[in-house]
Amino acid sequence: MKLVKPLPAYLIQRYHGWKATSYAENRAWYRRLADEGQRPRAMVVSCCDSRVHVTSIFGADSGEFFIHRNIANLVPQYTPDGDHHGTSAAVEYAVSALKVAHLIILGHTNCGGVKGCLDMCNGHAPELLEKTSFVGRWMDILRPGYERIEDLPPEQQTAALEQQAVVVSLENLMTFPFVRAAVESEELSLHGLVHDISSGELSQYESGSGRFSVI
Repeated sequence: MKLVKPLPAYLIQRYHGWKATSYAENRAWYRRLADEGQRPRAMVVSCCDSRVHVTSIFGADSGEFFIHRNIANLVPQYTPDGDHHGTSAAVEYAVSALKVAHLIILGHTNCGGVKGCLDMCNGHAPELLEKTSFVGRWMDILRPGYERIEDLPPEQQTAALEQQAVVVSLENLMTFPFVRAAVESEELSLHGLVHDISSGELSQYESGSGRFSVI
C-alpha cells in the first residue's frame, strides 16, 4: 500500500531506547514469554483513552495482563449472530482459552465516550444518532445505564454514567454462558473499577451496596 509511511523519528528513537534498556535488562523474561506463551492472571477491559495507563496503574509486567481496549470500556451482551464482535472475541479467548482468574472492567473519569452517550441520549449530539455513526451505535450499549441516571441532577449525571459503564459491562458479561459458568464454579471473579485520572484514586464496585468506594 503506497499510502503507508515509516514511523515518526521520535517513536523510532523511543523504541531503540526501550530495546537498549528495559528489553536488554529483561531479555530472559521476554524469551520465556515467547517460548512458553502467555499465562496472564487477569483480563482488563479498559477505555481507549490515552490517559488510562493500565500496566502503570497496577505496576504490571509484560505477560501479566490480557488487555482489551474500546470506547468507554464497554462489553456488549452475548449475541452469537456471526457478525464481528472484537470485544466478545477477546472475552471468549481470555476466559475459555487463557483461563484467566480475574476479569476487570476499568472505567475512568472524564470519559469522552460516556460524555458522547450522555449528549446523544439528551438530544445534544444528533450526529451520534445516525445509523452510520460507529461511536453512536457502540454507545447504544450504555443506554440501559443512562435510563438509571437520567433523573439525577445534570451536574451528577456524567460521573454516574461513568460508573454505569462499568456496571452495565459487568451485567453484560454474565450473559455470556462461558463467563457465567466460570463465575459460578468460582474459576473466575469479576471486578469493577473506576480510575480518577486527576487524583489517581481507584474506586471499586461493591455488589452488596451497588456503590463504588475508594480502595
